[in-house]
Amino acid sequence: MDLRQPSGWFFTLLGALLVITGLVSPEARAPLTQVNINLYAGLFTLAFGGILLWLAHRAS
Repeated sequence: MDLRQPSGWFFTLLGALLVITGLVSPEARAPLTQVNINLYAGLFTLAFGGILLWLAHRAS
């Protein structure tokens, strides 16, 4: 089994949870900042998981 596939699913699931958290409760921010870090980190993690899944699919 290619290690990119389970890692891709993990990061995709984690990114989706962070994006949902960032959209549902935007007031839950890191102290001393006005940036919705859950949303931005979730989008980046979701994209990373998608890239890993794409690479695993391309290799098979």
